[in-house]
Amino acid sequence: MTNADTSADHTIGSSGTLGVWATLRRGVQVSPELLEGFRVTLLLAVLAACGRILVPIAVQQTIDGGVLASGGPDVTRVAVLAVLAALGLLLGGACAAVVNVRLFRASESGLATLRVKAFRHVHDLSILTQDSERRGSLVSRVTSDVDTISLFVQWGGIMLLVSILQIAVATALMAVYSWQLTVLVWLCFVPLLVVLRPLQKRVNVAYTRVRERVGALLGAISEAVVGAETIRAYGAQARTQRRIDTAILATRDAAVRAQNLVSLVFSSGVLVANLVLAVVVVAGTYLGVAGALSAGKLLAFLFLVQLFTGPVQMATEVLNELQNAVAGWRRVLAVIDTPVQVIDAGDAGVVSPRGPATIELRGVGFAYPDGPPVLSGVDLTIPARTSVAVVGATGSGKTTVAKLIVRLLDPTAGQVLLDGVDLRDVRLAELRRRVVMVPQEGFLFDATVLENVVYGLPGADAVGHEPAVRVAVANLGLTGWLDGLPQGLATPVGQRGDRLSAGERQLVALVRAYLAEADLLVLDEATSAVDPVTEVRIARALDSLKHGRSTVTIAHRLSTAEASDLVVVIDAGRVVEVGHHTELVASGGIYAAMHRSWVSQTR
Repeated sequence: MTNADTSADHTIGSSGTLGVWATLRRGVQVSPELLEGFRVTLLLAVLAACGRILVPIAVQQTIDGGVLASGGPDVTRVAVLAVLAALGLLLGGACAAVVNVRLFRASESGLATLRVKAFRHVHDLSILTQDSERRGSLVSRVTSDVDTISLFVQWGGIMLLVSILQIAVATALMAVYSWQLTVLVWLCFVPLLVVLRPLQKRVNVAYTRVRERVGALLGAISEAVVGAETIRAYGAQARTQRRIDTAILATRDAAVRAQNLVSLVFSSGVLVANLVLAVVVVAGTYLGVAGALSAGKLLAFLFLVQLFTGPVQMATEVLNELQNAVAGWRRVLAVIDTPVQVIDAGDAGVVSPRGPATIELRGVGFAYPDGPPVLSGVDLTIPARTSVAVVGATGSGKTTVAKLIVRLLDPTAGQVLLDGVDLRDVRLAELRRRVVMVPQEGFLFDATVLENVVYGLPGADAVGHEPAVRVAVANLGLTGWLDGLPQGLATPVGQRGDRLSAGERQLVALVRAYLAEADLLVLDEATSAVDPVTEVRIARALDSLKHGRSTVTIAHRLSTAEASDLVVVIDAGRVVEVGHHTELVASGGIYAAMHRSWVSQTR
């Protein structure tokens, strides 16, 4: 197994290097449902456009061949043409309604797929990549950035194609009626086409900035909400409000700049459309007086000008929606295209059988991106059914060792082996069943105690697991604590477990770990202080939890090291001492100095 690439980029980019059309192609590849039934939908949209095109033809024939016929008004001809025009409009309206339904269904299906893929990929990304971006900004890539795509894919894309077709057909018919007026129409629009291209590039940049500002704003708000207690405790509300206000104003300014450009594009289209209409009225009247254009053809030409300028104005609006959608699509695709650092071996991986677990670190090194080595040349063997305490100063690399053992990270050098097999060759599902980590602050969901402790178990029915949960609680000696909760297992814990004390949250995490029935437990010992009764409960529960299992404890209290079978001392990213507590105290090394300092402060 090759070592991880130390130069790998652990950050989420913006995919800004992709052009507009390349972004669209990539987006459709990721969400092929967007093209579901596209040919039928396009055909219906074309029929809707044809229904509108029939009207000016009917108008011209009605006036020239019916109302102003040489033999007098032809009422029958007028009636037939009126019915045909009405049928054309009805057909166009019906087709347009069906097109809207089909587009909405396809777009929602495609965007749902895009959200699912983006969310799953976010979960597959390493913790380094996730930590490289604010949570709110990461959430915005899966939610609001996808929303920016919806308006364009629901109607913009196909309307752009239909508009181009309608412009082409209208141009052909206008040329049939009067090639002179047709040339004038196009001459009026040439300046608009020249101006639009640089404007669209600026709109693209502006919308990209808007999406970035929205992500930053969501990140700032999310951080302020999560840290509300700390903010109030330190009286930092004013400073926090200023940060939020700054993010809000930056988002507003970016949106205003983008909208100013959009308004310029749209107003340019309206101005040119009105100019074209005025030119056609003046020039058409002149041609009519000169006998070069009949009244019916002039009126039909004016209808065709409306059918010509309408799509042009719509196209400018669609292009603006396109720029907004592309900005959002780039951010979503940037998530999906971010490489996964911890790769699952999948079906090709080794099935790791359950049983006593032995962990070995061979020449393990690890460095965070663009940072100095955190671990260097770590060699360590943890025998089965052994309790190991890993100690060391803050920043020595203890927690990194824990993350490597549970494979939240991969080493940048060396190997981590479970029962002699490199973790990178073990199926992640198998590894997660055998090796479980209990972090310092076990995350609790806004649910009941029961729903939280069974979260990692198969099946969605929490009530069905209740008997097993009560057995686990009893085996951990926590029945008294559970009975003391207001509603027992049905007690709501609140957001992030804020209705429970810090110690009670630890107890919930321990019950959850017990139910996982892992062969190896990695415990990152909590540093928060708890009341004496809860501390005793935690200690007894930990003793029960460790029984018969291999355990690795990132020890922040040397009392934990005293009770362990083996103590591993890490200093500056290297294993410097390994042995039993009494041996290390007697050796007079780093651990002995740590122990003397601890004893002097606690006893």
